[in-house]
Amino acid sequence: MNYKETLLMPKTEFPMRGNLPNREPKMQEDWENMDIYKQVQERTQGRPLYVLHDGPPYANGDLHMGHALNKILKDFIVRYKSMAGFHAPYVPGWDTHGLPIEQTLTKKKKVNRKKMTVAEFRQRCADYAMQQVDNQRTQFKQLGVRGDWENPYITLDKDYEAAQIEVFGEMANKGYIYKGKKPVYWSPSSESALAEAEIEYHDKRSPSIYVGFNVKDSKGVVDGDEKFIIWTTTPWTIPANMAIALHPELNYVTVEANNGKYIIAEKLIDEVTEALSWEKPQIVKTYKGSELEYVVAQHPLYDRDSIVTLGDHVTTEAGTGCVHTAPGHGEDDFVLGQRYGLEVLCPVDEKGYFTEEAPGYEGLFYDEANKDITEKLEEVGALLNLTFMTHSYPHDWRTKKPTIFRATSQWFASIKDFREELLNEIQNVNWTPKWGETRLYNMVRDRQDWCISRQRAWGVPIPVVYGEDGTPIITEETINHISELIREHGSNVWFEREAKDLLPEGFTSEHSPNGTFSKEEDIMDVWFDSGSSHQSVLKERNDLQRPADMYLEGSDQYRGWFNSSLSTSVAITGKAPFKSILSHGFTLDGEGRKMSKSQGNVIVPDKIMKQYGADILRLWVSSVDYQSDVRISDNILKQVSEVYRKIRNTFRFLLGNLHDFDPSKHKVSEENLQEVDRYMLLRLQELTSKVRGAYDDYEFATIYHAVHNFCTIDLSAFYLDFAKDILYIEAKDNPRRRSIQTVYYEMLTSLTQLLAPILAHTTDEVWEHIPGVESKSVQLTDIPEAQEVKNHQELKAKWDHFMNVRDDVLKALEEARNEKVIGKSLEAHVTIVPKDNQTKELLENVSHLEQLLIVSGAEVAVEEPQAKEYDHVNVYVKAHSGEKCQRCWVVTEELGSSNEHPELCPRCASIVEEHYKA
Repeated sequence: MNYKETLLMPKTEFPMRGNLPNREPKMQEDWENMDIYKQVQERTQGRPLYVLHDGPPYANGDLHMGHALNKILKDFIVRYKSMAGFHAPYVPGWDTHGLPIEQTLTKKKKVNRKKMTVAEFRQRCADYAMQQVDNQRTQFKQLGVRGDWENPYITLDKDYEAAQIEVFGEMANKGYIYKGKKPVYWSPSSESALAEAEIEYHDKRSPSIYVGFNVKDSKGVVDGDEKFIIWTTTPWTIPANMAIALHPELNYVTVEANNGKYIIAEKLIDEVTEALSWEKPQIVKTYKGSELEYVVAQHPLYDRDSIVTLGDHVTTEAGTGCVHTAPGHGEDDFVLGQRYGLEVLCPVDEKGYFTEEAPGYEGLFYDEANKDITEKLEEVGALLNLTFMTHSYPHDWRTKKPTIFRATSQWFASIKDFREELLNEIQNVNWTPKWGETRLYNMVRDRQDWCISRQRAWGVPIPVVYGEDGTPIITEETINHISELIREHGSNVWFEREAKDLLPEGFTSEHSPNGTFSKEEDIMDVWFDSGSSHQSVLKERNDLQRPADMYLEGSDQYRGWFNSSLSTSVAITGKAPFKSILSHGFTLDGEGRKMSKSQGNVIVPDKIMKQYGADILRLWVSSVDYQSDVRISDNILKQVSEVYRKIRNTFRFLLGNLHDFDPSKHKVSEENLQEVDRYMLLRLQELTSKVRGAYDDYEFATIYHAVHNFCTIDLSAFYLDFAKDILYIEAKDNPRRRSIQTVYYEMLTSLTQLLAPILAHTTDEVWEHIPGVESKSVQLTDIPEAQEVKNHQELKAKWDHFMNVRDDVLKALEEARNEKVIGKSLEAHVTIVPKDNQTKELLENVSHLEQLLIVSGAEVAVEEPQAKEYDHVNVYVKAHSGEKCQRCWVVTEELGSSNEHPELCPRCASIVEEHYKA
C-alpha cells in the first residue's frame, strides 16, 4: 500500500528559490501601483511624528556602495518607526549645484560656455542635474527604499532656493555675514575659494628650504651683521613675504657657524645644525623673542623691508622658530599682518599664476615658480639649504589637485560670533557613535570663519547689491524681495536681470545717489545650500518638523553637512536642526582597501542587484558594524546569501506546514499549548524583545545574528526538526499538531514583521502567502511587541536545562554515528543517566522524550555501566533492535501488530485506518 497520501507533507506556492533579481522589480512595480508610501502614511497619521531628514546626495553619476549603505540604513529606521508606533515620513533629497556639474558639461559634454550667457549655461546645468536626479531616483527605488519619491526636495527648486536666501538674510540681519579680504583655501584647478569641508589631504612632494634674511635695522638689539633663518616648504610665497614672526616668550640666540652669524630659536639649535651641516656652532648672544620686535630684515629678493613681529602661533615643533610671514597666503600670517598693519600682498591670480606684483616671475604657475625662486635665492646667497620632502597637503576634494592659501575678497559667516551657542547645542544632541560628539565639538571649537562665496556660475547667488560707492546693501526689504523673485522665477532671475531690476520698486539708498547699483556675481558655497535644508525642507513642508529626530550620514559629514546644518540653524534659531546624529563608515573591498577604478576593485550596487538581488544587499547592510568602515566582496555576499537562504527556507517550511491551518478556526489558546510549544513561544518573545531593542538602538547586526541563530539553532536544529514527526504523521486535527501549527503561525507572522524593515521584498512576498492575514502588505502592519508567556520563569528554567541535556545526547549520537553504531538518529535507542535529581525529575516529566531527541527509543535509568559521561548526563547509545515503520520511519519492536498494515507501527496503523474511514 502507498502510505504517502496519508502523510501531511508541507504544501506551499512560496518558491524555494528567491530569484530576487527577477522578482523584486515586479514587487517594486506593485508597490508603485498601490502607492505603498501613501498608504503607510495614511495608516500612521496621528501617531507621534518621527523625522529622519535625508542628507542630499550629489546629483551626478550612478550610485556607489556608499550611497547604498546610507540609503538602506535610513530605510531600516524609517520602516521600523512606521511599524513601531510612529508616523515616519521620508522625504529624499538631492544636492544639485556646484563645480562637478559645471565640469561634466564643459569637459565630458563639450558644452562651450563662451558661446552662451551665464543664464543659458545655468539652464544646461539644471537640465543635466535633473537627468541625474531621475537616474539616481530609479536606482534608489531598486534598492527597495520607500519614500516620497514623487515629491523629493531638490536644492535647485525655486522654493528651496528662496528659503535659502532667507537663511542668508537672517544671518546677515544678525551681523553674522561679512565681506573681507583674507586668505582662504583657493583651488587654482577650480578657480574658486573652498571651505574647510571641501579640503582633503594627500601626500605631496615639496621643496624644503632654509633662507637667510639679513638684518637691516638692528634697533640696537642685535649687532646688525646677522641673518634671521626661516624655513618653508612653499618657496613660491617668498615674493609675498612681509615679515618674520617670533614667539614672544621663546629664547632666541645668535649663533656663529660656518663663517656666519644667524638668529634662531635656542630649542632648535640641534635640528638646524643637522639640517645646515654646521660644525661646532657657538652661541654668541641670547634674547627673548619679545626683545626682537620691530627689528628690520631685508627681503632677500626685493628692495623691501621684512619686519620682526611677535605671534603666539610660532612653535618649536619644526623649522627655526623664525616664521616666514606672507599675510596674503596664510591664516595666521593674515591675522598677524592685521595687527601690525602689513600689506596683504597676494601676487597670484585665480588660476595660480604670478601677477606683475611678483617682479621676475610674472606669468609663472606658482608651483613651477619654486625652481626659479630657489635658484634666485641661491644666486643672491640667501639659500642656506634645499631638500625635498613628502608631506600631507590640502587638496581640492573635487579635482584632487593641490590648493593654496590666497587672500581674496570673499563673503564669510562669522562662526566666532556664535561659537559658544554651537558648542552648547552639540552637547544637547544624542550621538551614535559617542565619539561623534567630541569630533564635531573639536571641529567647531577650532573652526575659523566660514568662507561662503564661490567664484562659479552654477549655484544660488549671494543676494547682495552694491551702491555706487561699493557698499554692500543687505536689508530685510531687499532680501525679502529677492527671495520672492526667486520663489517665483528661480535663481536664474539673478543672472537674467540688471541689479536695479532685482530691487524693490522705488528702492533708494544713500550709497547710490544716482540710483545706480551693481550685483554680486559670486554664488554661495554648496554646503550653505544643503546646510539650509532645515529651513527649506523641515520648516517649509507640512509633513516634517524642525528639529529632525535624526540626521544619518557618512562620517565625512562631520566636517560637511552636519557642520553646515548646525551652523546655519544655530545662527538663525539658536538651536540645532537635529535631535540625534548617527554616522556610518566607508565601504571598502574585501581586503579592507579603498575602492578605486585603478585598482579594479570597485563594487557597484547595480551589479549586486542584478546578480543577487536588493534583499541580499540589504541583508549585508544589516550584517556589518556600519559605524566603522565596512567590507564587501563577492565572497562576503556569498556568505550573506547563505544566511538569506536559511531565513527563506525557514519561511518556506513554516508556510508549508500551515497549508491546512486557519487561525480563526484552529488556533490553540496559550494555556492549551503543549509545554514544548509554549517554550518555543517564549523563545520567540525573547527574540522579539531582543530585535526590537536592537532596532531602537540602531544595532542591525544584532538583529542579523539573532534571527540567523534563531532560524538555525532554535528552529532548524530543534523545533522544525522534531516537529516533522507530528506535523506529517499525526492526523490533521490532532491537538499536538494544531498546537505546533499555532506556534508556527506566531513565529511566521512575527518573523515576517520583525524582518520587514530589512528584507523588504522577501517579507512582503511571504506575507501574501500567510493564511488569514488581512493587510495587503506587511508594511501596513505593526511590529509585534514581546508578550509575556504564563509561568515563563519556570518554563524557561526547565526547558533551557532540557536543551543542555539534549546537547549531551546529540554529542553521544554523533559519536555513535562516527563509530558506525548507528546511521540515522532514528536507528538509535538511548539510555540516559541523570547526574542529579533536578535532571532526573526533568527527564521523567518530559513527554515524548524520544520524539524530542529524534530517536526511536529513550529511557531514563539510575545507572548504565556502558554510558559515557557528558556535562549533565551520562548516555549510552545502541542500535534499536526493532524494525523501521514504512510511514514514520521510527524503529519499533511492535511492527506488524496490525494485520491490515503489517509494515506500520501501531501509531501509524491507527492514523491510516482513521484516514481511510474519513
